[in-house]
Amino acid sequence: MTDEAAHLSITESNDVRIVEFADRKILEELSISEIGDELARLIEGESGVRLLLNFKNVEHLSSAALGMLITLNRKISEQSGTLKLSDISPQIYEVFKITRLNKLFDIYDTSEQALASF
Repeated sequence: MTDEAAHLSITESNDVRIVEFADRKILEELSISEIGDELARLIEGESGVRLLLNFKNVEHLSSAALGMLITLNRKISEQSGTLKLSDISPQIYEVFKITRLNKLFDIYDTSEQALASF
């Protein structure tokens, strides 16, 4: 199953939804809001959802995008789901470390490692 949303490419593997970002830069308020809405629709009303966000195409991420990820993580946790992140570039990972979000999120080097951990 493959689903295309404006900013996301969504595939499924062993009951895990794998989301890849279409945008190389997730900086603008409007696109962050649209991405947040697309992700919210993806998990809406589903308990135990298993979601992997793959950042392999993303080169830049704004602080507002981090806020959207925190909100998504909270929603998934409230629904007894699991969120994992993978393929984050070193410069973006540095931002996760500085903001201590690397402690909040379950982050893997590759999507294969993340999938194996579900």
